[in-house]
Amino acid sequence: MAVADEKGSAALTMRAVAGALGVEAMSLYHHVAGREDLLDGMVDAVFGEIELPERDTDWKSAMRRRAVSARAALRRHPWAVALMDSRTRPGPATLRHHDTVLGTLRAGGFSVPMAAHAFSLIDSYLYGFVIQELSLPFSGPAELDEVAGAILREMPAGAYPHLTELATEHALKPGYDYADEFTFGLALILDALHPDEDGGA
Repeated sequence: MAVADEKGSAALTMRAVAGALGVEAMSLYHHVAGREDLLDGMVDAVFGEIELPERDTDWKSAMRRRAVSARAALRRHPWAVALMDSRTRPGPATLRHHDTVLGTLRAGGFSVPMAAHAFSLIDSYLYGFVIQELSLPFSGPAELDEVAGAILREMPAGAYPHLTELATEHALKPGYDYADEFTFGLALILDALHPDEDGGA
């Protein structure tokens, strides 16, 4: 995971992992069958970092906390977002995570189909937001000011009035944090979900 965190999953080879561990690449095959086994374990470890909903927590609060925790884990491991649901041999942390999320939704009154819809919708938003967030050319307010300021200076005056307005009246205002966009969108999704929309369990 440290190798992938530093260099991305494309750089994750048995040789690179062995080098980071100070061993020969062949010795890794005593522990894993190959790169796919490494990826399976890495994805499972990321799922293990995500806070699971606690019993007797209302579904909306549980889904909010879980999404916030998942976003934090994916930001720590930028390579993971593309792999989270790609594994055909999910590990115990992955299975426990999925089962607990579904169980929380079911306990909250969601039917099986609605629990599946809710899980998919929340995670589509979560993964999509993280991909977009990791692609942004800034990581904090100071960098945002620098990037947005340079873009504004290079744009012909009056050519893009709505972009100029968004930058000057919203993104460049003191206290703006792109992370607030995640909170806003997540609240919108959670408020739109209702357990009984398809007629119950």
